[in-house]
Amino acid sequence: MRSLKPSIQTVFFFILISGFFIFPVRGFCDAAKEKYLQADDCYKKLRNSESLQKKDTEWLNCISRYENIHRLHPDSSWAPAGMYKAAQLSLDLAKISGKITYQDQAADLLARLRNKYPQSAYSGPARTLLKSINPSKAASVSTPSPAEKKEPAGHASNGTPKASLKVSKKEQTKNDSLNQKSIQEKENPKEKDTPSEKQTSQEKESRVEEKPEPDKASPPPLVTPSGDSVITDLRVWSNPEYTRIVVNVGHEREYSHKLLNKDPDINKPFQRLYIDVEQTRLGRNLAEHTPINDNLLIQARAGQYLPHTVRVVVDIKSFENYKVFSLKDPFRIVIDVWGKGSNGGPPSVSAPPEVVESEKTEPQKQPSGMTTDNLQSSSITRQLALGVKKIIIDPGHGGSDPGAPGFYKDAWEKDIVLKMAHKLAGILKERLKCTVLLTRSEDKRLTLEERTAIANTKRADLFISLHCNAAKNKELKGIETYFLNLATDSQAIAVAARENATSEKNISDLDYILSDLMKNAKIEESTRLANIVHKNFVAGMKSKYSDITDLGVKQAPFYVLLGARMPSILIETSFISNKLEGQRLMEDSYQKAVCESIADGIEKYIDTTNPKHL
Repeated sequence: MRSLKPSIQTVFFFILISGFFIFPVRGFCDAAKEKYLQADDCYKKLRNSESLQKKDTEWLNCISRYENIHRLHPDSSWAPAGMYKAAQLSLDLAKISGKITYQDQAADLLARLRNKYPQSAYSGPARTLLKSINPSKAASVSTPSPAEKKEPAGHASNGTPKASLKVSKKEQTKNDSLNQKSIQEKENPKEKDTPSEKQTSQEKESRVEEKPEPDKASPPPLVTPSGDSVITDLRVWSNPEYTRIVVNVGHEREYSHKLLNKDPDINKPFQRLYIDVEQTRLGRNLAEHTPINDNLLIQARAGQYLPHTVRVVVDIKSFENYKVFSLKDPFRIVIDVWGKGSNGGPPSVSAPPEVVESEKTEPQKQPSGMTTDNLQSSSITRQLALGVKKIIIDPGHGGSDPGAPGFYKDAWEKDIVLKMAHKLAGILKERLKCTVLLTRSEDKRLTLEERTAIANTKRADLFISLHCNAAKNKELKGIETYFLNLATDSQAIAVAARENATSEKNISDLDYILSDLMKNAKIEESTRLANIVHKNFVAGMKSKYSDITDLGVKQAPFYVLLGARMPSILIETSFISNKLEGQRLMEDSYQKAVCESIADGIEKYIDTTNPKHL
């Protein structure tokens, strides 16, 4: 028994000694996290106060808090997160103050982040952001080897670090093989501004062949190389004056874009707009070239530009303006291009190339879809001069997207709004003698961005989207009309989230960037259209039915209205989830009354806008 005592004493001794090393490490991690959360609190306070945002000192206070994390806790996974956030805030301050020194400060932070933390999941986004600020400095930053990139730290969807993502041995072996092949095929970025025209068999083998699983929950925006998402599709809608290109991405990802001038000396006779999507691979069935050949664009091309970056390039003949933004659930990147004299804006001299490029080099700060555009102020002169000649009616949902379920069995929003759309089209054709088109004339599913593209490519003068409202509270009922703008209340946010098929949080995120997306939309005319149509809609229904509730005209960020270049509104005709209104919506007489009342409003709007309309 005596011989066991030294062994037990030794065990206790090692436990005691280990405690001195283990517990301080835990305290160290907690301290770094606490400092990051404190910095977040500082930024939230700044973000919510217009008066504080006008003071450089308030910005610098928050920036220093994020910076201090890597100074005090350089070995913590929170350190690169703090550096990246500090760089973002420095760029924001540079824009607000107009001082280039803050931009230089951001570039320095990003360069140090890349060199000091090459394994961090923030290393890739830091490189993208740095390239947009200072390409020469980005080129001088060392690039981590494939071995260094094997297991970078994972991060939560809000941008804060979390536990490292685990990858199976089999999956890691496969991805290491893919990475090695891609590295061998990589070209010099300085020489390559477009994807390779000819893909080798090795390049084709290096692509991810599996289709991504359905995105049931929003994945973290920053993941390990094994989490590369798949570019599943590239869709185009076009007319001689307007083109919309949509890039479907399997999961939410960071992206950046830039406009390049033509350069005949390197066999680039056209301007090119490229979009780099981080942490992605080309889908197996995605065409490398998508011909467009309208008055604006030649083609769209997609290629595996870097091992974990897909580049989409648009070859441009001519254009007046363009914009790039993203939508969620599923994540997709939208590119809108307008020609001179289109209803995207009046004919005018384009901004100098250096101004355009400086605007276009700014990457997206949020994977949720920060937007940058080069649009000039639009005019309603064309629409007022010509009158309303063409109206697009958009019956919401369709096909595999049934919309809201009714109070009664087998009653679905998609079926009811389609019937009303046909009725409304007939009434408007008869009364106004104008062209009326439907985005869908049958039970067919259309994406929200496709509906807007149809209205733009058809050169519509008005866009009317028809829907039935719904709510968990079955007592709610009434009529409301929306136009595109920031959400004004929680109910408007809830309606927009349902119609956008996304979360209320994503609606709030969209609010954050909506001022950029809408500065060239016809908000004033859409507001007037909404008010006139809604007033006549409610009056017409009250003259025929009792218990009609007027919920008023509201504003919210609806995906289906984003990018519409004509006055556009979304009408929630009644609550399909309410017992009374759900019953009425299934009746042909009620549907006809709804359509006649809406037509009254549209006719009144046209008469008010242009009394001599043809």
